[in-house]
Amino acid sequence: MLVLDTEDQLRSAAAALAAREPRFASVIATHGVPPLRRTSGGLKTLLRIVTDQMISLRAGEAIWRRVEPALHPFSAETIARTQPSALMALGLSGAKARTFIAVAASVAEGRFEFGELKDFSDGEARAALLSLKGIGPWTADLYLLTALGRADAWPAGDLALQVAAQDLLALAERPDARMLDRLGGAWQPWRAVAARLLWSHYRGLRGLAQAVP
Repeated sequence: MLVLDTEDQLRSAAAALAAREPRFASVIATHGVPPLRRTSGGLKTLLRIVTDQMISLRAGEAIWRRVEPALHPFSAETIARTQPSALMALGLSGAKARTFIAVAASVAEGRFEFGELKDFSDGEARAALLSLKGIGPWTADLYLLTALGRADAWPAGDLALQVAAQDLLALAERPDARMLDRLGGAWQPWRAVAARLLWSHYRGLRGLAQAVP
């Protein structure tokens, strides 16, 4: 498995990918190489990703500003005992509230160890995350990309990636997750780098500020 731990590693991988796919080179020329933005991982990181599922970046940030101080210091035991209604009062949907509790319970009861994931292959780590109640492919892939730094993590179900890929590759229609997964095969083992570049392209399309370190 390949891991991206430093900005230098990301820049080298981006250069290798751009040499293979000139359209990525054009993204770099326009917006530069996006930052790595690695996270520390663990329960808090996974719950932040869950919060952002299926909603806009702005909405996710607004909800997280309520969730973070309310749940600090993110004790698995405490969250596992929290009533769904209390989490929903912070802005989470019922499904996300139940996922928060289920994931925290798995950690509190010793059925899941975040620390073990770093030694797993990409497939093993993804499967372990998917075994958690309420955790789907998008959430697992984002965790692999941001928390574990896996160079080939590929969240093909991400809407922004699909929109960006349609524009950058001049596709007739927006690719679904299955089609984007096939397209991503050409960018292995640097699909997480391709994802970062596509997100950068998406921000450009939408007139949004580029990601900062």
